[in-house]
Amino acid sequence: MRARLRQFVFRHATRILTAPLCGYMRSSGQDVEHLKRHVRKGDVLLVCGDQRVSEVIRYLTQSSWSHAAIYVGDELLQRDPELARQLVERFGDEAQHLIVEALIDEGVVASPLSKYAGFHLRLCRPFGLVPRDVREVMSRVIAQMGGEYDLANLLDLGRYFLPVSIVPARFRSKALHFGSGRPTEVICSSMIARAFDAVGFPILPRTDEETLAAEADPTKPAYHLGLGTPSWPSRRPMARHLRTSSRPYGLVTPRDFDLSPYFEIVKFSLIESARIPTVEPEPKPSYARRAVAAFPILSRFRRTPSPPPTPTIAKAPAATVIADHAMRTG
Repeated sequence: MRARLRQFVFRHATRILTAPLCGYMRSSGQDVEHLKRHVRKGDVLLVCGDQRVSEVIRYLTQSSWSHAAIYVGDELLQRDPELARQLVERFGDEAQHLIVEALIDEGVVASPLSKYAGFHLRLCRPFGLVPRDVREVMSRVIAQMGGEYDLANLLDLGRYFLPVSIVPARFRSKALHFGSGRPTEVICSSMIARAFDAVGFPILPRTDEETLAAEADPTKPAYHLGLGTPSWPSRRPMARHLRTSSRPYGLVTPRDFDLSPYFEIVKFSLIESARIPTVEPEPKPSYARRAVAAFPILSRFRRTPSPPPTPTIAKAPAATVIADHAMRTG
């Protein structure tokens, strides 16, 4: 009975949260074809979504981004022939450009990059991540495919990010330990953050405890150690607590990838036309030159250009030369 009630609540909550927004403004300056030329495997794609839950996440996190996905390209086609056949039948040529994302209504699935044509996008690239670890990150994300979306974690995010005056501190602190707790239920940003942490790549700035633990364990790879702890702008009621203790993955939001000092922002369409060098077309030859090229005998009748006139030096009168000579000889 409890499971059926949970499914009923989940189904209706999903229907309400995934309803489209009426006033969503589409982007006209970001072309997915340009994105395909610049995106790399392991890049994180941030999306400004067009659903009700997107607006809620943007408000709670004070950010423009409500969803995160990771680009895997044709990695699924290379790893599983049967899955590759299904993806090609479903997406066609777009199966060469896939992302893995966690959706409220579908769970963890693979989607074509063209799905977000017309959306506001941002491309975040992990700085210094070696190809071996890129493959490991993709493997961990792909292993999550088929899982469910953790709606309980989403509700915890709402309680955690609300202002202090609305939710008492004792209820916000409990949100750190709430959530479904099931490994098969994730949200979009926490799934990606967990995969990067497996190879020692941070999303949020490291705390002192995390830095000491990474330095004490040389067997585990760790990126960007010794860079200090950068400042972290945040309106979170418990941001100070997050800087001094271990942080659960469920509190990582799409905004954190945008502000992370370990990810670089790739502008794939802002100056796309300026990146392509323009070649000036050669001027067309005149009719006379084309006639001579077709009939070489006509070159005899071409008018030879007259040489430029040589400059002439005006001679001084003889009387002036004699007087000048007399003045020099004294």
